[in-house]
Amino acid sequence: MHTTRRRFLKTAVVAGMAAGSFPFLRAAEPKPYKTVLIGAGWWGMNILGEAIASRACTVAGLCDVDDRMLDPALDKVKQLTGNPPARYKDFREILEREKPDIAIVGTPDHWHPLITIAAVKAGAHVYVEKPIGHTCKEGRAMVNAARKYGRTVQVGTHRRVSPHNVSGREFIRSGKLGRLGMIRAFVHYGGGPEKPRKNSEPPKGLDWDMWCGPAPLRPFNGDPDNPWSGGIHPRGFRSYLDYANGTLGDWGIHWMDQILWITDARWPRKIFSTGGRPIKGPPVLTAEEQTSDAPDHQVATFEFPDFTVSWEHRQFSGNNAEKGESVGCYFYGTEGTFHMGWKDGWTFYPADGRKPVIHEKPQLHAPDDQNIKELWADFLEAIRTGRQPVSDIEAVHRSTNVSLLGMLSYKLGRSLHWDGDKEQVLDDAEANQLLSRKYRSPWIYPEAT
Repeated sequence: MHTTRRRFLKTAVVAGMAAGSFPFLRAAEPKPYKTVLIGAGWWGMNILGEAIASRACTVAGLCDVDDRMLDPALDKVKQLTGNPPARYKDFREILEREKPDIAIVGTPDHWHPLITIAAVKAGAHVYVEKPIGHTCKEGRAMVNAARKYGRTVQVGTHRRVSPHNVSGREFIRSGKLGRLGMIRAFVHYGGGPEKPRKNSEPPKGLDWDMWCGPAPLRPFNGDPDNPWSGGIHPRGFRSYLDYANGTLGDWGIHWMDQILWITDARWPRKIFSTGGRPIKGPPVLTAEEQTSDAPDHQVATFEFPDFTVSWEHRQFSGNNAEKGESVGCYFYGTEGTFHMGWKDGWTFYPADGRKPVIHEKPQLHAPDDQNIKELWADFLEAIRTGRQPVSDIEAVHRSTNVSLLGMLSYKLGRSLHWDGDKEQVLDDAEANQLLSRKYRSPWIYPEAT
């Protein structure tokens, strides 16, 4: 037998044994990402569910300041995975003890910056919910921390990967809308007057001081025996300006992000907003009772170099008199009007009435009609390859700023001129002071270093 043939056979036998007889010689499977969830409520568990479904993550621990959120979440994870994750009440402890590869931040808005920054410092990649923070300078600190520590930070603006949003973006960018001149973003839901709710002692198992964290410490407001009864916690906090920025700071982030993502715009140069509470009534905060204090309606305009954006929301009157969904963006171009919606997909209405209306249905996932699955897949791929994720922290920092500047104009009652390169308001010292806020001791506002 020739030497070459003997070598071939020997190589073939060894290869066969490596593939069959010696499984330890097979190509190693990627090691699962050790994952923790900080903020184990409704939406945080939606995100964690997709992390588990990806089969690329092992859940090491859950953290929440409220046992009423934490205990059901722990039971759910055990049911899904067969393994009980560790239980934590303080985000600092879960990061220190578990040393995760990935941290999901699903807390209320006012906690996003400190936890995200702590997580990237601890070596974790982060999936953080929108909005990324409460003030503009928090966002810059988050961006700088992500870059300094070389971590991937994905923000939960899942509409960037929703199939109909992706195809709608392609439609607009292809030129079929013509020249874009104006965009109208809106959220219209019903509601009515607001009655003050009695303050009460926090329920057993809720660390209310820690929930408020760096934000002002307001009295607890809600039914201690029923976490879903209303009040600030768990779902009402976005209507309280100590912890969030109302509808523009919540829903508005999605649509401002869509606008920047679709048009490649970076920031507006002029902002004006007005609104109020004529239906809900004046805000109340006493030792005995309180209401929310976010506006029940708001109108804002954002001047970009090539187009104008208007925003409007209301929490009364619903939307029965207007055609289409209660949320979305209308893009107005020389060739027609394009509605980017949510549960109804997108629709293009040609300016030429002889041409057919074009419609594309959405592809959304239960629960809650979202596309977290696709965004989580993009997050994992970004971690593996080192590329930026589709909802990278810096891009969504700019989107968040649009909404935050609208709220800042509303609070000040005047127009703002924005220098996006320097991230400062021009010739307005008071407005620049409000790009950050004083944190409640012992928490320290993050520096953008």
